[in-house]
Amino acid sequence: MCAEENSGPDNSRTSEAGAGWACQKPGTFNDLLPERVTDFSWRRPRVLWRSRNDVLASLFGDPSNAIRRRCVDALRERGAPAAFTVHRSEPEFSFALLGDTGEGDRSQYAVVPPLLQAAAGTDFMIIASDVIYPAGDADEYPDKFFRPYKDYPAPIYAVPGNHDWYDGLRGFLHVFCELDVDCSPPPWRGPLSFVPRLLWRHPGDVDSHMLGEARRRHRGAPGQQSVQPGPYWAIDTPSLRIIGIDTGITGTVDRGQGRWLREVSAGPKPKLLVTGKPLYVDGEHRPGKIQGGGTVDEVVRDPAHNYVAAIGGDIHNYQRYPLAAGDGRTIQYVVAGGGGAFMHATHTIPRTRVVEEDVFRCYPLRGDSLSRYSRLYGRWLRLPRFFELTPEEATAAVRHRLGIRPGRGYKSPEPSFRARLVASLLGVPRGDRRRPRMLRVPVRKLPQRFRSELADWDDPPFFKSFLRVDVTESRLRIRCYAATGCGDHEKAPPCEDEVTIPLR
Repeated sequence: MCAEENSGPDNSRTSEAGAGWACQKPGTFNDLLPERVTDFSWRRPRVLWRSRNDVLASLFGDPSNAIRRRCVDALRERGAPAAFTVHRSEPEFSFALLGDTGEGDRSQYAVVPPLLQAAAGTDFMIIASDVIYPAGDADEYPDKFFRPYKDYPAPIYAVPGNHDWYDGLRGFLHVFCELDVDCSPPPWRGPLSFVPRLLWRHPGDVDSHMLGEARRRHRGAPGQQSVQPGPYWAIDTPSLRIIGIDTGITGTVDRGQGRWLREVSAGPKPKLLVTGKPLYVDGEHRPGKIQGGGTVDEVVRDPAHNYVAAIGGDIHNYQRYPLAAGDGRTIQYVVAGGGGAFMHATHTIPRTRVVEEDVFRCYPLRGDSLSRYSRLYGRWLRLPRFFELTPEEATAAVRHRLGIRPGRGYKSPEPSFRARLVASLLGVPRGDRRRPRMLRVPVRKLPQRFRSELADWDDPPFFKSFLRVDVTESRLRIRCYAATGCGDHEKAPPCEDEVTIPLR
């Protein structure tokens, strides 16, 4: 729990006002928006079509690894730092971390004012996955990266997400690594290879002058400048080594990056992993395959490597799983993808079995997630009297179906039949029961994914989030802050979760 809960502003665990359900004044983030803001919506066929490489990579093979090898060779020829590592001399430092940022609409800009408040004094920022939606195009960086974070005074590093790869990572490499290379995929082989050859979305041209002008205009101060070694990298300090990996489109790490990961993970120094794909999410273990054998999580769990935390983006909410590693460590597995894009529902997360439910944390709370979705579906289907649930009604329905103690306690009776029915329709599972593994993808995941991607909104409460990480020689402190979009929370963003990890 956050120390601020006892002395500072309310958060979603203490009151509905702390969750942002009752905004007293509008947020100032609207003043930061460009003059013309194109409403971003995953309900638009054009947006889905621009993201088609995800489906093609899943069906016909992910070319990310082959493209990455080509890019890494080019970076090494240019003289990239040894082991793709940035060295910092200070043993005590702080950084901000947020994932899945770049839709360029109100939900992204709503994160900026509270981020600047809570991240004041940090030494750098990390974006974990999906810097630019929907397809990583270079020409969208001015309004979806440079402009939103123009007032953040320190360098920004990033690990790419699957959407950044839909242009072959060309925009990402140009902005973060100052590299422009051939990002075309290798030829597909097989009887149906004509399909990806025909449909694959190739990267567009990069306007270097336009990007340079955007950088000078919005993030041109000397203290904001940085060039990261590559799409994967390490930041080494006397107290902690931060390792960022590139998981491509489908989440597989190539052999070369796998060797590098094992090399930079060696030794007793405490380490923190930043990845585009979380290793634990939605109550499931997704260990991350490495080409040639092994998994990312095997590297993290190895006692010789001394990892203390693994933070991933991709899923657009906050989750934390403290898992005992068997050698005395407790590794904090964190999902931190709430930095601006549409919110993935938390009410669809089953009662957890990978950790005890009472130590699992998520934001938004499952009841708030269900209440927000019920209002959206009530409006879309023009059935508000049937679908809409208050936060209290939704919390009661989640408690009934999952058999858990809610994060925000209400002294309410059993939920009505209508509330239970709406909870079932909108995907709240029953207890900890799971479908057989062979049925999970078509029956459970895809409908939930559709529910989340189609359920985007641009008015408070947004339920976005970001992290502040403070490091000393003896401890690492992670705090999750909420970005509701309410003016009341911009100067004092609610702290939703906190964990302190010993480093000695």
